[in-house]
Amino acid sequence: MPTSLATLESWVDEVASRTRPEQVTWCDGSDDEYSQLVRQMLQSGDLSELNQDTYPNCYLHLSDPSDVARVEHLTFVCTDNADDAGPNNNWLSPADGHERIDALFDGCMQGRTMYVIPYCMGPIDSPYSRCGVEITDSPYVVVNMKLMTRMGAAALQRIEREGKFVKGLHSTGDLDPEKRLIMHFPDELSIKSIGSGYGGNALLGKKCHALRIASYQARAEGWLAEHMLIVGVENPQGETHYIACALPSACGKTNLAMLIPPASMPGWKIWTLGDDIAWLHLDDAGQLRAINPESGYFGVVPGTNEATNKNAYDMIRHDAIFTNVARTADNEPWWENKGVGEPVTDWQGRPYDKANGKAAHPNSRFTVAAGNNPSYSKLAEAPAGVPISAIVFGGRRKELAPLVYQARNWRHGVLVGAGVASETTSANIGEVGVVRRDPMAMKPFCGYNFADYWAHWLSFAGRTETLPGVFHVNWFRQDENGRFLWPGFGENLRVLKWILDRCNGRAEAVETAIGYLPRVEDLDIDGLDINRSDLETLTSINARQWQVEIEAIGEYLASYGDRLPAELRDELQIVADKLAHGSVNTADS
Repeated sequence: MPTSLATLESWVDEVASRTRPEQVTWCDGSDDEYSQLVRQMLQSGDLSELNQDTYPNCYLHLSDPSDVARVEHLTFVCTDNADDAGPNNNWLSPADGHERIDALFDGCMQGRTMYVIPYCMGPIDSPYSRCGVEITDSPYVVVNMKLMTRMGAAALQRIEREGKFVKGLHSTGDLDPEKRLIMHFPDELSIKSIGSGYGGNALLGKKCHALRIASYQARAEGWLAEHMLIVGVENPQGETHYIACALPSACGKTNLAMLIPPASMPGWKIWTLGDDIAWLHLDDAGQLRAINPESGYFGVVPGTNEATNKNAYDMIRHDAIFTNVARTADNEPWWENKGVGEPVTDWQGRPYDKANGKAAHPNSRFTVAAGNNPSYSKLAEAPAGVPISAIVFGGRRKELAPLVYQARNWRHGVLVGAGVASETTSANIGEVGVVRRDPMAMKPFCGYNFADYWAHWLSFAGRTETLPGVFHVNWFRQDENGRFLWPGFGENLRVLKWILDRCNGRAEAVETAIGYLPRVEDLDIDGLDINRSDLETLTSINARQWQVEIEAIGEYLASYGDRLPAELRDELQIVADKLAHGSVNTADS
């Protein structure tokens, strides 16, 4: 018997009976298993070898052209009450959800191997970690789960001790977009996904488990599952403080997670614990601590180069899987803005022709173990996680939001997070420059009603007196000619320094209607080539614009009806009143 846990064995048998695979393989997560699956996919054509001299142990996977991204319109949260899923999710009842998707699983694995993948989200020995089992017929999923999670024998042993796990059932099916569905059943701690091999739809430990199911689970258990990076910032004195940051897409999240300090700030270091997801728990002393449930990166590769993100660029030079990138004549992976090389074949394996569009798909990806990152922190495996000093929200706003500001308190910080918005870029489908609300950067990933989610966030104020400071950043302010006022990238460390100095009582600020802003003299700009006029714009607000913004946030929050916490309405009114009175006071540290 592969497992001593009867409930796991019976579920696997039930799935095998329905899907009718040729054989069933229990995955042990070993390096030998990974190598064997890679060889198997090289033979089948699911993977192809890249230049092993310049990209050792790197491989390329090309997706079906209809299967290259998450499919939010086909993603459902299935609860008994539609209001529990909320207007932020597509809803079906559990009975309808099971019926609709189970018909597609009937016989879908005939002639294939069914893989059983026990995995742990978070360090194996951490009390903050949670386990799952994914069943799949995709060897590509297995090798990616090996890189992305703590997968295999140790995870299975923990599952057998605890007797509880998230059930994830996946099949690529026949990759028919008309037969593609992703169903979440939060009360059952289960996920079903069919018709896609793309990571976000198929690697069920990632967004499906670690955010949608985990956020629901976290509310019941008193913690937070968030779409946040985790970084450690070490100052020249050797002190390290940790920050959790939530940024929507196209806002520099991966670059911030792997920031390289500028040469003008010697002695500073950045330690990466995670680039995408954070699970936040209160310890016995009331300190908020974070773990990264993942153990690898599944990142968007276009735009990655030595200038924008040297750490990411270096870490994918070996032991990585690339998906939907182009190739050069010497068989190296290529993507837009790589900075070196020229493509000869595109992401569909065709001879490259500009008339066909981008050489690499705009959503092309890399998968790599976290340990490949030069700034990797070994504390990513610490069972106790790391203490969080600050929570940072952010968005892309060319006029409205200042470079950085601090919420007055936790309740105000929840409002700041709930009001997060970004302007669309050319990377988005549709019109450029449209403001889209993305609360806490969780819009596609919160597994239940946002109003209840905000209430859960607010509840933390009554559970401890040592919550982190809450901040908002905006690297994307522009002048009337479209010129960016802030250099961004490594220089963002200067903003993180002010944030941490505020948390440690070492920096001053000015109190405004929207929160505490640094004065020009409060920012460390030593060695930075930036004029004072730009700095003054970056550290000021336009009351008229913010009155319009607060009204828009109010309309958005009101769309959640009676479930919206009264505290958020009250906090919104406080900001509106402050804007109307236009008072500004100096606030010391």
